[in-house]
Amino acid sequence: MNDAILVLGASGFIGRHLSEALARAGVPVIAATRSPAAFAHPGIVNAVAPFDAPDQFAPLLARCQAAIHAASISTPGSSTAQPQLDGNLRTTLALIEALQSCPDRRLVYLSSGGTLYGDRDRAAREDDPLRPRSYHGAGKAAAEHFAQAWATQYDGTAVLLRPSNVYGPGQLPRTGFGIIPTAFDCILRDDPLTVWGDGGTVRDYLYVDDLVALCGLALTRDLPQGTHTYNVAYGEGISLNTLLDAIDGITGQTLRRDYQSARRVDVHRIVLDNNAARTTFGWQPATPLEQGLRQTWQWFITRP
Repeated sequence: MNDAILVLGASGFIGRHLSEALARAGVPVIAATRSPAAFAHPGIVNAVAPFDAPDQFAPLLARCQAAIHAASISTPGSSTAQPQLDGNLRTTLALIEALQSCPDRRLVYLSSGGTLYGDRDRAAREDDPLRPRSYHGAGKAAAEHFAQAWATQYDGTAVLLRPSNVYGPGQLPRTGFGIIPTAFDCILRDDPLTVWGDGGTVRDYLYVDDLVALCGLALTRDLPQGTHTYNVAYGEGISLNTLLDAIDGITGQTLRRDYQSARRVDVHRIVLDNNAARTTFGWQPATPLEQGLRQTWQWFITRP
C-alpha cells in the first residue's frame, strides 16, 4: 500500500487547505475532484472523475493509506426544498462501497456540527441526539450512519469530524456558503448583506488552519477500529450582529444590512462542545476570531 492520502473535494475551500498542508508536511496527496484543478505543490496529484461509482475510487484507494471526505455541494439554504443525492450522498456511498475491499484504510469524514444538533441552550456534545432541520443536515447525518455501518461490518476505522462555521483565506463568496466571505464581499462591492432574522442567531466560528490541524491528528493518531466522532469548534458562540460589528471594526467600513424574515431551516443557536477533541488529540484551536478575521480580510484585499 502506498502512503498517499486521498482528499475528496480537494478543490474546495477546506479540501484545498487540507491538500496543501499535507503536501507541505511531505505526505503525497491524491486530490480527487470532479473537474480539473491546479495545485501549487508538486506533491499533489489531481485525479478527475464524477466519483459516483465505487470503481472510480478503487484504483486511488490502492495507492492510499487513508481518505478524507471533504466534498459537498449543498448548504442548509440551498437544500431547503430539494434533497440532493447526486454530488453528496451518492458520492459518499460510492466511496464507502469501495472501502469495503480495503477496510484497513482510515476514513475521515467532514460532517457538520452546525446543522446536525438543532437548537441548543447549552454547548452540543457528540452524544446529543441529532435533530437536523435542513435536508443538508439530514444528508450529513445519513452519511455518518453509513460510515458507522461500514466500520462495524468491515472492522474499519471511521473518524467523523463535525466542524462549526469554518472560515479563512481562500474562501470565496458563494451564495449560501459562509457568512464571513459574503460580508467581506458586500463591503468591497458596497452591497447590502441579507440577514435572515434579527441578527441574534448564535454560531461558533473556526479558523480553517485549526480544522486542518485536527484533520492531521485524525489521520495519524492511533485509534481502535470503529467509529470516532468529534466536534471541531473554537468553543465560543457569538451573535451574527456581533460578528458583523467586528467585521465593521476590522475593515473600517460600515456594512449595510438588509434584515429579512427568518427562515425555518435556520438554527437559532448552536455552539459546540470541543472537549472530546481536546482530550483525545491534545488539540486546541489557536486562532481567536478577531485575528482570523484580520487575516482573512487581508487576503481578500490583496488577492489577484
